[in-house]
Amino acid sequence: MLTNKDLMKEVTDYAERVSSHEMQVAMKVHTHVRRYLGDFLFREGFIEIPPVILSPITDPLNHPTLDPTFTCYGHNYQLTKSMIFHKQLAVLGYDKIFSFSPNLRFEPLERVKSGRHLFEFTQLDLEVRNASRDDVMALMERMYAGLMAYCVETLKDDLASIGRTLTVPAAPFRRVGFLDAKEQYGESFENDLSRDSTDPLWIVDIPLLDREFYDREDPERPNILLDMDLLYPEGYGEASSGGEREWEYAQIMKRIEKKEQDPLDFCVLVDLAQEGKIVPSAGFGIGIERLVRYICGFDRIEMAALFPKVPGKLCI
Repeated sequence: MLTNKDLMKEVTDYAERVSSHEMQVAMKVHTHVRRYLGDFLFREGFIEIPPVILSPITDPLNHPTLDPTFTCYGHNYQLTKSMIFHKQLAVLGYDKIFSFSPNLRFEPLERVKSGRHLFEFTQLDLEVRNASRDDVMALMERMYAGLMAYCVETLKDDLASIGRTLTVPAAPFRRVGFLDAKEQYGESFENDLSRDSTDPLWIVDIPLLDREFYDREDPERPNILLDMDLLYPEGYGEASSGGEREWEYAQIMKRIEKKEQDPLDFCVLVDLAQEGKIVPSAGFGIGIERLVRYICGFDRIEMAALFPKVPGKLCI
């Protein structure tokens, strides 16, 4: 018998949530989304690689999170916050790769207010060898527009039953410079731009210190990165983040130093770069729960997850 009152309440809430009509639709959307995205990438010539849960290296991110380490067989491991480094390693052997990757990011408690943060989620992560930012942006636009068209055709009745109507955007999506957006809207520009938009849009040319060291600095524009964020319309916020990657040893070391980080934390990438084995690539990740939330038009992301992990809450 359960004795933890918080856990008992979570089980009771789950029993109600799992049988709700909204959750039935959400899980059907999940199934179709994963199948569509996998099939799309297969047709595009991608190889699916298995996800990585534990590793000595993982994404440092550009905002604070709790970073627990685990000792296993005498070695330290971390939980995967994203497969960014593993993607860079995978394209040493394959031109195009993707993975449905579980990510664990123990976010600050205040992020629960956003309605779009979980501390365990799944990310479709992909990378393309010798690709440019424009290449992967065009790929995302094809994939996103194709998925919306598929949902409109295949899931129209299910979405209508929860009061949701989708539109299919036309490519190319609008591009807005990070600094221009910040000047016009202020610090909350992502939320404001998303809220005011009826179609997805890109935020591009993000300042160097606002992102991680592995995002490539534009060789023609110092301190500006060749990366991008995709924003959902209707106020649903960030959908995807990605860009070109640093691959040259000297540049990687310079960027790590600028971020005041320890090269030993990224020794696998650093050592291979020093040997000249890292190759140019570009890619992005898109959160599956956020995507399902947008497609369904839900107020909060936990409505789009069967076992949602909400920051600060005991979750089954």
